[in-house]
Amino acid sequence: MAVLVTGGAGFIGSHTVDLLVENGIEVVVVDDLSSGRPENLEHDVLLYKLDIRSGEVRRCFVEHEIDAVLHLAAQVSVEKSLREPKIDMEINLGGTLNLLELCRKYDVEKFVFASSVAVYGEPKYLPVNERHELSPLSPYGCSKLASEFYLKLYSKLYGLHTISLRYANVYGPRQRDDEEGGVVAIFLRRALLDEPLVIYGDGNQTRDFVFVRDVARANLLALEKNVKSGEFNIATSRETSINRLVEILERVLGKNLKLVHERPRKEIRRSCYDFSLAKRELGWEPTVDLEEGIRLTLQWFRKLLNLNTTKSNAG
Repeated sequence: MAVLVTGGAGFIGSHTVDLLVENGIEVVVVDDLSSGRPENLEHDVLLYKLDIRSGEVRRCFVEHEIDAVLHLAAQVSVEKSLREPKIDMEINLGGTLNLLELCRKYDVEKFVFASSVAVYGEPKYLPVNERHELSPLSPYGCSKLASEFYLKLYSKLYGLHTISLRYANVYGPRQRDDEEGGVVAIFLRRALLDEPLVIYGDGNQTRDFVFVRDVARANLLALEKNVKSGEFNIATSRETSINRLVEILERVLGKNLKLVHERPRKEIRRSCYDFSLAKRELGWEPTVDLEEGIRLTLQWFRKLLNLNTTKSNAG
């Protein structure tokens, strides 16, 4: 099997590439390196530095017999999507359509799409399952949902096997600590640099944190299992408040952290997602609990900060 992984040098993509290669799967990576890093690719894989909207992506299908596409490349910042909704749409929906058309033209069998729980919007009940109404609150959520609808249409019209994986709040090594990253990465880096953690509101808002290597395994199972279409939550079904996250960080780091409270942002108050369908259909369930995952992420951040400090001193 040859798999084209878009965004393969990024956070989730690089962990997925690691797992695919370790399982003997031939991997071709497409990444424009706007947020991905070549050093994230630990294995010797072929990297095409291309924008997913480009006609040049066709080269991957011409030069390789691609059996499946794992589409992870995206504009992932909700804040950026609110500032620049047109760009968000062009990348997330336009890029997806470009790939779907190439799959149709070159008879690719399966298309696995990295979607998001952002397609649900404000939860009406917890844990949210796949039957929950779809009412996104941001252009980012809209572009993911529109892509899902195109996947289902291509499945019906052209027989392409399409799976959408709705990721919850993914965290782990290699995650960026800017607005395209997540709260775990942002908090860990600030804590290691002895900077205050910014909490918006009272800190009782909850999120469903899922470890990146568990997500990579979900991607692999979606490729391997004989499931022809569907949408699946990739989550833990556990709520964790931001205050609870801080407590875990303090325990793992062995110190009290500086906190700054700012006005609450317009965001969902509680979130938690049911993964039972993924367990039943894909054989997937999370295996890494939050504290263990934070310890693993901390190890990576410490190495990264030491490396950057060494480079600065050398310069």
